[in-house]
Amino acid sequence: MGTATEETGAEGVVWNLDDIYMGSEDPQFAQDIDAAKFAARAFRDKYYGKVAELTAAGLRNTVAELEKLTADLMRPSIYAMLRYATDTADPQRGALRQQMMEMSTVLSSETLFFVLEWVAVDDEKAKRLLNDPAIEPYRHHLEGERRYKPYVLSEPEERILAEKGTTSQSAWARLFEELTAEIRPVIDGEEVGWERAMARLQSPNRDIRRQAAEAITEALKPGLKTRAYILNTILLDHATNDRLHGYPSWLSSMNLYNEASDEAVQALVDAVTKRYDIPSRYYSLKARLLGLEKLADYDRLAPLGEDQTTVSWDDAKNLILDAYGSFSPKAGEIVAKFFDNKWIHAASGPNKMTGAFCMTTIPDAHPYVLLSYTGQRRSVLTLAHELGHGLHGYLAGEQTLFNAETPLTLAETASVFGEALTFGKLLKSETDPKKRLALLVSRLDDSIATVFRQIAFNRFEDLIHTARREHGELSIEAITDMWHKTQTDVLGDGVEVTEGYDIWWSYVPHFIRTPGYVYAYAFGFLFSLAIYQRYLEVGDELIDPCLDLLAAGGSDPPEVLAKQVGLDLADPNFWAGGLEAMDSLLTEAEELAAQIS
Repeated sequence: MGTATEETGAEGVVWNLDDIYMGSEDPQFAQDIDAAKFAARAFRDKYYGKVAELTAAGLRNTVAELEKLTADLMRPSIYAMLRYATDTADPQRGALRQQMMEMSTVLSSETLFFVLEWVAVDDEKAKRLLNDPAIEPYRHHLEGERRYKPYVLSEPEERILAEKGTTSQSAWARLFEELTAEIRPVIDGEEVGWERAMARLQSPNRDIRRQAAEAITEALKPGLKTRAYILNTILLDHATNDRLHGYPSWLSSMNLYNEASDEAVQALVDAVTKRYDIPSRYYSLKARLLGLEKLADYDRLAPLGEDQTTVSWDDAKNLILDAYGSFSPKAGEIVAKFFDNKWIHAASGPNKMTGAFCMTTIPDAHPYVLLSYTGQRRSVLTLAHELGHGLHGYLAGEQTLFNAETPLTLAETASVFGEALTFGKLLKSETDPKKRLALLVSRLDDSIATVFRQIAFNRFEDLIHTARREHGELSIEAITDMWHKTQTDVLGDGVEVTEGYDIWWSYVPHFIRTPGYVYAYAFGFLFSLAIYQRYLEVGDELIDPCLDLLAAGGSDPPEVLAKQVGLDLADPNFWAGGLEAMDSLLTEAEELAAQIS
């Protein structure tokens, strides 16, 4: 243990990418690119204009060929992305990533015809093919492609849109990433990295939190106009694609990808927004616990008590391995591989990509985890969360590529579950009532951020996408007003939204990288919470079904996969059950607070 300013032991924790390539000069890197180019062109020569004539066995073999060349193309692209993520200011890394993005787009456009021809196959014939046992390994994948039938354009049109993508959405996203990676809040006269500045919002000292918030706001101001322009451009690009494809709403394309209907997603949004009383209650409780009349936005993540000790990297590692291993020895062994084999990059860096992610690679490779480990309990839980993604990706690697990819709505399953396991270990080991309450408060902070804050983000996106389509380019003031409205809606009367916080929309990467993505956090959290509740009820009998669910990847629709763990996503009360579990956690905190006071 040490103070918040001391080293955590994660300073030397960097990943080893040699399992993918020995370096960008590795001869295999160039060979794989050449092989992917040849395979894509050969695939087009072999099958263009012939998809409708394929038998079930021929269709299966064609998909298998496409799957292999896609995997061959992904390997160098993933490598370039992982190198770039640890130093976005390095021009060579940026150039390599851009080169791979451009090449991937061009080669993907070579094989685009297959999906378009398959979608164009007569419904009756497609049904016969899908019912043939020969197609079984790829039935769900092929059924999934046909979801897009009402929205596809001609092949020349789709190719133009695909190839222009590298100079539209993805190019703006890269610029946004590089700009935000360079943001350096000035605290106590010294420039600090973004993650370190954000970590100060979790200080028990209110002055430190306020100063950090003010420094973050000041750091966001210089590039605000540029980031607002990027956001406007992304909104317009998204609107243009939706208009050309005929999607009925700004969120429809994301919902199709997630295999969720517009109505089902709206039901989730409605269920969460109807329970905005939960965050309102919580923030009122937290204000009392902190001795404040009312929280400011920079107080939301404040811990209870004055304990500023941090968790060392080794302690975090042991805690997480114990959490996963206690659930399942197999899960523990897999998570241990990430530590033992250098599949994690946890060291901070001046130009490292902000946030945290797990990059799930291709079936014959393993995932990699990136975060900037700060040693706070929240950082421990972030590590546990990303390693859940790693476990999911590792197990799903048993599938072929097209069946391994998981919809975003289920992508949070193992991550939230692993986070809950780790939190359970922390809570179980703590007997002091005050410290238990502090842990409950920390858990509620994260739970409310994952469910309610993300749905508030969704409501913000809904406003800005709709307004951009109806009124044209949005001013900074208009964007800020919509942000303020959606934030005050979720925070309620218990939190003061300061003037500075009104521009914090401008650093959120999801609005730029993956418009519409954010609701998946709430979906995945509530889904995983339901699994965790069942695990607490039935115990070990749910272990194998859970691992089977993860190993299934995206080989079946979410509704089918959910039934493996005894859950019914079609049940209209499903979301209400997860929200009631959060209500119960809040009630426990309220009762414990009453006992202590």
